[in-house]
Formats: sequence, structure tokens, C-alpha cells
Amino acid sequence: MLAPAAIKRLIEPEEVAELVAYLCGPAGGVHHRRVAAGGRWLDGALVSIRFLELLAREASAVEFEGPIIQARAAGADAAAIEELERAKVEALKVRDLLKRRARREAELSALYDTAGDLAALRDLDAVLEAIVHRARQLLATDVAYMTLHDPERGDTYMRVTDGSISAKFRALRLAMGAGLGGLVAQTAVPYATADYFADARFRHKEHIDDAVKEEGLVAILGVPLRLGQRVIGVLMAANRSARPFHQEEVSLLASLAAHAAVAIDNARLLQETRNALEELSHAHRTAREHGEAVERAAMAHDRMTSLVLRGGGIEDVAAVVTDVLGGSLAVLDDLGRAISGDVGELDTGVFEAAQASRALGRTVRRGDLLIASVDVGGEPLCTLILRSDDADERILERAALVCALLLLFRRSVAEAEGRVRGELLDDLISRPGSPGLADRARRLGMDLGAPHVVVVAKHAGQRERAAFWASSHAAVRHGLATGRGDEVVLLLPGDDAGGLAQRVARELTSSLHSPATAGASCVVMPGTWQPAAGAGAPGAGRQRTGAPGGQEQEARDVAAAYQEARRCAEALIALGRAGDGAGAAELGFVGLLVGDGRDVGGFVGRTLGAVIDYDARRGTALTDTLAAYFGTGGSPSRTAETMHIHVNTVTQRLDRIGKLLGEGWLEPERALEIQLALRLHRLGHTDTPDTMGPHAI
Repeated sequence: MLAPAAIKRLIEPEEVAELVAYLCGPAGGVHHRRVAAGGRWLDGALVSIRFLELLAREASAVEFEGPIIQARAAGADAAAIEELERAKVEALKVRDLLKRRARREAELSALYDTAGDLAALRDLDAVLEAIVHRARQLLATDVAYMTLHDPERGDTYMRVTDGSISAKFRALRLAMGAGLGGLVAQTAVPYATADYFADARFRHKEHIDDAVKEEGLVAILGVPLRLGQRVIGVLMAANRSARPFHQEEVSLLASLAAHAAVAIDNARLLQETRNALEELSHAHRTAREHGEAVERAAMAHDRMTSLVLRGGGIEDVAAVVTDVLGGSLAVLDDLGRAISGDVGELDTGVFEAAQASRALGRTVRRGDLLIASVDVGGEPLCTLILRSDDADERILERAALVCALLLLFRRSVAEAEGRVRGELLDDLISRPGSPGLADRARRLGMDLGAPHVVVVAKHAGQRERAAFWASSHAAVRHGLATGRGDEVVLLLPGDDAGGLAQRVARELTSSLHSPATAGASCVVMPGTWQPAAGAGAPGAGRQRTGAPGGQEQEARDVAAAYQEARRCAEALIALGRAGDGAGAAELGFVGLLVGDGRDVGGFVGRTLGAVIDYDARRGTALTDTLAAYFGTGGSPSRTAETMHIHVNTVTQRLDRIGKLLGEGWLEPERALEIQLALRLHRLGHTDTPDTMGPHAI
């Protein structure tokens, strides 16, 4: 194409003839004629140059009428005008061709730029958005959008839009063959329509048409996104007014779709590669962390095992756990009592979590607590509770197993020792005259010459658990224990029969979760310990009496104490006091009936000693007044008449007696014991002289 400056240079007067010969000859399409223009005749070639000049400066179509108008104004004949018209038509064809080629060049350049941009993108969403945006720009449409194939549902769904304003349209799904997009996806052939709703080629669906109407689309062009023979989606451009799509536009969008399909597949492959790499990295990290955790757990297990082999205990294992994991650790026994450590007050949810841990066989988290519990044969053995935000559960579980093994070992040792101790106690009870009992006791670290108490605890079953508890309790107290039917028997150091009985009843009841009733009796014989005369409280004032009788005699007295303790337990049950514990002294006058010693003086002293001692010190007659009071049926006035004193004096004496005996002394059971003690005192069963007159009772 000639530039305007070159054309101006060509029309200089001295070059006119050559230019006319070139352009207006047979090849130029314009005959060599002359027309009048501006008062002079112009050659036809010069007119052709005018059309070239218009083409060179990309003039509008209306400007090509200029040479014809000038020719008419100059008086050109009809033939010349006709030739100019033909020249104008050819020039306009050349203009359209140049314009299409320029547009095609621009489109190809844009397509090339688009391909470069798509190749630079790595994120699938960014690639899809770029494709749709470029499609809208290249075709100068109102909206562009893309649907992708859903292999699971067998349809296509709206993936990306550009220029859309309708939410319903953006959420649209198209079945295969439905609407324009569904038809393109099904046939893999481009389709275009200037008016979608008036085009009968498409299978119109109500939900599709509603969404298209809501978006306001009229003209639609769709081309398939193909990978080989497979259609992965549809790329579409649409206008909100009627518009025909030319073949060049269809080809352009198809070319963009071809690039887009490759870019989508590349982005997909890249994303899959990234995902696979991320999964591999995650798997590698997980494997490495797992390996490190296993190694840490193995090292911790080795440390704990080494501690156990060196004779370490649960406290040492707990120290290893806290050293490795941090935090604070508590170890609980089967009853939930702390063996080691302290994590504060625990609610019922913690014990429920411990039960869940035993059922699942792994650690259970509750808040900031990690709980690992171990059972044997369905029976809880130990529970480890670690207060920590983040810790290796494997180490805690291994520590729980090590602690469980330690407890099992201790239990086995205790059971073995308990059998030996139990056999000794059985022999002391059943065969007290057997030789060598004292030597066997000495080998077990027991001195039968020291004060001991026999405790018999009756329970309602769970013999194994009761026997284990008794053996453990006896081992801790350096005593003996054995099981005999539905009762356990303990021989414990000490001289407070009532206190030990109550303690055994309370703790065994807690362990069995059912009432356990305990009776107790001190091992009493010449040369051992007896209650001091007039002792007012159980276990108070012990003294030696008589000559030593040897430990073989003491062994015989264990059997007698067992029988008394057994009667005490049976008496408690008969009195409706199951779950309680007492010795003969705590049973009041009933103790006189079940006790072997018949400690009448002790009974009087415990029941009435405070009043008798007061009379002895002060020279008063409180004992006489009390006897008269009971003898007159509890009437102060008749008591006053009997004793020849004023009734106010009786009232004052009764107040003093109440303070000495304590509250409840007039309760029927207590009053009966006091009256019995008064009668025994009158009969001289105390070391205190009789302070009552002859008519006291």
C-alpha cells in the first residue's frame, strides 16, 4: 500500500503520463479517458489515484463518493460516471478486504498474546478466568462464560462467567443436548444464534430459559473445549441484543477454545502434580514425625525398662514421663486413689474417660488432660493422667503398661507373701498348738509378743477382691491376713480394737462398694497387754500384768481373740449395724455377752466411771441419786422423797450427771447400760469403793 506522501509525489505533472499508463491501462481496470475537473481535463488514472489516496489514509466509505461527485460537477458524461462507479466499488472491496485482514491480524495478535498469557498462568482458576475474559474482549460481547463437563452427574455446570449479573445464571447446569451449551457439549460442534429464544434448533428447557432471560441474553455463540476426541466443556460469548456472529468470529472463538483446552489441561496436570507433591511431602513429614515419635517412645520405654530392672518404682516411671513429655502426671490405682503425683481435683468425666481408654485400648483426651488406663481381665489396674496441651500419646500408653506391670508384679509378690502370711494366720486360728508358729512369725518380721488386734470383716461376696485388699492392707501394716469363706481375718499390730475395726470396715466397704462389717478383739493373755482397770475409753491406759507366758501361749490366744472378734461382727449385723466396726468395748453390755474376758470393771468404768470418780473426789452422792432416779421410774419428786432431799437438789444433781455422762444418756439403750453398770457397781465389780447407800437400788 502506498503512503499518502508517495501518492502526492506520483501526481506531479511530469509523472502523470507514466502513472496513467500503469494504473489506467487494461491492468488498472480504468480506460484511458479524460474528464473535466476544476476547469481542466483530468486523466482517468488521476481519478484512480484519488481512490488509492482514500485507501491509503483509511477513509470512511462515504468519502469514496467524492471523485464521482466531482466528476458530475465537472460535467463528465454517463460512461465516465459509470466507470467511476465501478472503480469506487472495487476500491470499497479492497477497503473491506484490508479492513478484514487488519482485524484478523489484530485478532491473531491478541490470540497469540492470550496463548502467551495462558502459558504463564499456573493456577487453574486464574487460567479459566483469563480465558473467559479474553473471549469477551476479542468478540466484544456483553457476556462470556464457560461450562465444564461433570463426569459424575453426566451434565455440564457453569464454571466461570465474565460480565454476568444473574446469580441464577451463574448457578446453571445444562444436561447434554439441552439448550445451546448442552448441544455443543453433546455434538462437539460450534453453534451460533442471533436470537436464542426464536431459534428452533435448540431444545429449550424451562430452567435454562429462565436463567437466560434473567441474564437478558439474546445472541449466543458456543464452541467446544476439546482434548483429543473428548469434550471437557463449552466456551460461550453472548450479547444482550440481537447480533449475528460471522464465520471469522466463530473461528476466532474456536481458536481461543483450542488454546484454552490445552491451557486447562496443563493447569490441571500441574495442579495434580502439585497436589501429588504436597501429598508426598505431607506423607514424608508424617513418616518422619512418626519415626521420630517411635524413636522417642522407644527411648522412653528403654529408660523405663531400665528403671524397673534396677528396682525402680512407679514414682521413677512417672519422673521419666514428665521429663520426656513435660506437664504434670498423676498415677491412680484401681480405686482412683493417687499413687504418685497430683493433677488437681478430678471430676466424674475423668473417670468416664479412663473407662473409655480401657475400652478403646488407647489414650483419651479430655480438655488439657491425656488419660491412659489399663485393665486386667476387665478389672481396672491403673490410670495415668497427664496434664499437657500436646504430648506423645505412645509414650503415655507405654508408661501405663509399665506401671501396670509393676502393679501386677507387686500384686503377685503380695499374693505370694499373702499366702504365706495367710497360712500362718490360719494356723494361729485353727491349730494354735502347732510347734514353730512363733519362729514362722519371726521370719515374717512379726513379734507376737507385741500388742495385736484380730479383726474379722464379714462381706457379701467378691472373695478374691476382699482377700487381695486384706492382704495388701496387712502388708502395709506389717500384719497378717487370710480369707475364710465370706469373711477376711487380719492380725494387726496395735491395741485399739474398736478403732481398727471401724477403719477396716470403712476401707473395705469402699473397696468392695458393698457393706463390710468388722469386729475386733485384742490378743489378751498373761504377760501381754490388758486394759487398765477403770479405763474410760477403748485403748486407753494399757499395762503389763502377770508373768510372761511365752509366744506359744500368745499363739493360742490369737484363736480366742478371733472367736471374740467374729462374735462382735455377728452382733453388729444382728443389731442392724452392717457396714460398721466395733470391738466388745464399743458394744456396751452386749460386749459383756460376746466377749471372752468378761471385763465387767472395764464396762462399768466406761459407762459410769465419770460419775463414780466425781463422787470419790468431791464426796458427793451423784451415784446414789442416779440409782434412786432410775429406781423410781425417772421421777425427780419421788427421788427426792426417797433420798429425803429437796426436788431442786435432785434436779441440780441430774444436770451434773448429764454433763458428766454426755448427751443422750437418757436414751433407752444408753439408760439400760447405765442401770446395768449401777447394779454391777453395787455388786463390787470395780476397784472404787461402793458409794451407794443400802436403799439406792
